Amino acid sequence: MENVLIMLGIITVCIAIGVPIGVSLMAASATVLLLEPHLSVFMLARQFYSSLDSFVLLAVPLFLLAGALMNETGITQRLIRFAYTLVGHFRGGLAHINILVSMLFAGVSGSSTADTAGVGTVLIPAMREKGYSPSVAVAITAASSVLGGIIPPSIFFVVWGAITGTSVAGLFAGGILPGIMIAAAQMVYVARRARAEAWPVEPRATGAEFRSAFGGAILGLGAPIIIVGGIMFGIATPTEASILAVLYAFLLGVLVYRNLSMARTVAVLSDSARLVSLSLFCFGAAGLFGWLLTFYRLPDLLLQWTDGFPPWMLLPLFALICIVLGTFLDALVIAVIVGPLFLPAMLAAGVDPVHYGIVAGIALAMGLITPPYGLCLLIACAIGRLEMHEAIGDTMKLFGVTAVILTLVVFVPWITTTIPGLVR
Repeated sequence: MENVLIMLGIITVCIAIGVPIGVSLMAASATVLLLEPHLSVFMLARQFYSSLDSFVLLAVPLFLLAGALMNETGITQRLIRFAYTLVGHFRGGLAHINILVSMLFAGVSGSSTADTAGVGTVLIPAMREKGYSPSVAVAITAASSVLGGIIPPSIFFVVWGAITGTSVAGLFAGGILPGIMIAAAQMVYVARRARAEAWPVEPRATGAEFRSAFGGAILGLGAPIIIVGGIMFGIATPTEASILAVLYAFLLGVLVYRNLSMARTVAVLSDSARLVSLSLFCFGAAGLFGWLLTFYRLPDLLLQWTDGFPPWMLLPLFALICIVLGTFLDALVIAVIVGPLFLPAMLAAGVDPVHYGIVAGIALAMGLITPPYGLCLLIACAIGRLEMHEAIGDTMKLFGVTAVILTLVVFVPWITTTIPGLVR
């Protein structure tokens, strides 16, 4: 147990002084490997590799690439135009469009950060031009982008399924209803505030505009149907579906929209490779760190501590831990560590594995908009040219809205298990 405390102390100090997360995890793990007489430092490379040696995890870089290609081909602009025809005429139309587009784009990219960058680049300047405060524009963009990690095809759920042995198809199906509920709750909040503060109203779209916008967006909307439908109904594995997603996005850009040149393709591949290398390095380091926690029997100690805990007590505690950790660490890093750590206790308490994964996904996605980590909030603030502390007030209001839905999901399991049951 002393070595576990040493690991936790080292990673805390490293993060506090600004050392990157992956390097912090490696430093903590390597130190303990040197101190532990029963282990060898050569295990560092072996366990690092073992953490990444998974066929399912091949889907992660491919989904990231597919999202980048979709964004490059102009799918985001087409989805925004389509959303405008649906909700633009509501009071606070651009705010509603922001949330709806985030929900639609989540079904294309599977990444919250890609959602923030793609949607925010277009809508944050547009909202500011229409008279919305910079804080509101940034907060709505960041808060709605958490849907990218909840609505399928979610990269987080691919990783969670790989590390916990949970069906990825089940997680995808289980994330649909909570994702829609979060989007609906945020839109209700926006509607109430828009009326109270007299936010701008956009002109109602004509029937011709709707048909034109739908025609432009339909191919982009087809991507999640192909990807998610293929996985949920057993036609393709997550990795095979990710390959189809890349091919679909590439063919759209080259043959249909004809706006994806060779130079832009190379640039997208290069940017995606850099992003994937950072993500997978953190993932491998977290896998090593989690393996050491298992070596020191931390899951067994946790199981003893939680023995007899009813689900109504265990799940809220777990969700709270995830929210707190999410303010300091990346969601995928936390997932690799806490997913297997809490799994025995959850199974012993009778918690459905899909329900467990969905609660983790929502709680950790919320960490993307809470400082000091708050990656989605950071990206949105950079686009809106705003300091993070200036957007905290409005962001926390939307954080509270999402927390209400998380509470419902925790205490009402059928929200996450109904659709997977129907698919089965």
